[in-house]
Amino acid sequence: MTLSESVFKNIRGVAFIAYWGIVLFGYDNGIVGGVVTAPIFLQQFGLNNADGTPNISKSNAISSNVVSVLQAGAFFGALGSAPISANIGRKQTLLALSIIFVVGATLTTVAKGGSHGLAEIYAGRVITGVGIGGITAVAPTLVSECSPKEVQGRITGLFQVFVTIGVMLSYWVNYGISIHITPGPNLWRIPFGLQLIPAGIMCLGLLTIKESPRWLASVGRSEQAITSLAYLRRESEQSEAVIHEMAEIEAAIQEECEAQQNLGFREAFLGKGNFVRFMIAVVIFLLEVWSGQNAVNYYAPQIFASIGFTARKNGLLATGVYGVIKVVATSLFVIFGVEWLGRKVSLLISSIGMGVCFYIIGAILKTHPPPAKNANSIVTNQPPSSQAMAAMLFIYVCFFSVGWGPLPWLYCAEIFPTRTRHYGLAVASGSQWLFNFTLAKTVLQIVNNLGYKVFLMFATINIAGMGLFSLVIPETMGRSLEEMDIIFGTIRKEKRDADIANQERVLDPQQTSDGNEKV
Repeated sequence: MTLSESVFKNIRGVAFIAYWGIVLFGYDNGIVGGVVTAPIFLQQFGLNNADGTPNISKSNAISSNVVSVLQAGAFFGALGSAPISANIGRKQTLLALSIIFVVGATLTTVAKGGSHGLAEIYAGRVITGVGIGGITAVAPTLVSECSPKEVQGRITGLFQVFVTIGVMLSYWVNYGISIHITPGPNLWRIPFGLQLIPAGIMCLGLLTIKESPRWLASVGRSEQAITSLAYLRRESEQSEAVIHEMAEIEAAIQEECEAQQNLGFREAFLGKGNFVRFMIAVVIFLLEVWSGQNAVNYYAPQIFASIGFTARKNGLLATGVYGVIKVVATSLFVIFGVEWLGRKVSLLISSIGMGVCFYIIGAILKTHPPPAKNANSIVTNQPPSSQAMAAMLFIYVCFFSVGWGPLPWLYCAEIFPTRTRHYGLAVASGSQWLFNFTLAKTVLQIVNNLGYKVFLMFATINIAGMGLFSLVIPETMGRSLEEMDIIFGTIRKEKRDADIANQERVLDPQQTSDGNEKV
């Protein structure tokens, strides 16, 4: 067995299948910016003036609505997934959510032009939002609960890699359609319809994977839990490594039950050491959403137009290159950097780098404004200032990808205890979608009203807010999920070690007799 196989075990299959839903997350967020700025979309859905020119205020309003209704559905999907996941398990919840997504994606795909078609798109986006919101809460929960602690950061960090793959695919789909497809309904039906492919892969793949051993243990199904854990670790159920990890899981769950008895639903928020974890989860996503990255994700063609990349194909091409850089940078960090630099250092470097890039873009935009701001305008050659700003956006996304891209989801998946992890990830995901809803509804107006100042605003948030936050949170690299209780003061290390030893004696009486012989 190679080192890679011995470390990753069977977790890669679980992550690959669960994270197809995360491809949908990225794709659905990235596809809209290109679709709603297409001239044929503006024409078919009545977003032009009487003389045929685009009605900017109306098109901006529709753009923000198409994006934000998905965020609204995702907010409720994320929060609603917690009790469902707690009762029927991570795997079955993901299967139900992927089916909900398919229904919504189908509705947006069959939409025709006019107000009726716009209503179908809105309805479809709300339904797909419910599916995506729930998936973003449950998928990282399942993957983190199945991952060995040695590669937990790398495996859970794949969340952001799959997000960036989805965003990149959406950008290049928009670009390819703008070149090869004759203007007509297919310009929005094909992008929306392609969502059904990863959703179908996820539905079928979920039928082949094991349930989370930590969830099984939390509902008293210990025999199934140890079978699932042994499969994920490619070990026998009697192996010392499996018994020790299972004992750690059982000890943590027993401690939670004893410390938080009779608190019911409130234990997720009022249990010892839990409140600060929820605060971290909310604040980390408040800062991540307002870092400026999601504004570029949703409205990349418009953002690139604002710095001078006008003409639809130019803006979409620059957006596609941006997506490729993001995938490469995120993948390299998750594979090589996340378990080397740690969480705090990575977040700090990322914060400062992003802020510096945005300050430079704001300064150039102030001193060298682009010749046109309409994404469909024709400008023969981009001036050097626009090329410089595009280059800084590309550098910016590299800094984002080595910290604030993958780490918020990873960090939140790590810090919550087993019995309340589904609530923790639901609140984290719900907060992210709520803040994204606010961003989606306001960012185009902010860009139009503030101009170059919007980049200065994001830069200040990056350095002053995100940089400071990076310094105050605890480091979690190389620690198991059960060790988070020690980090956040829920239990003392001595008590945890004693509980693990007791659970090992319960799980393997033979090991106790062997140990007595050795003493």
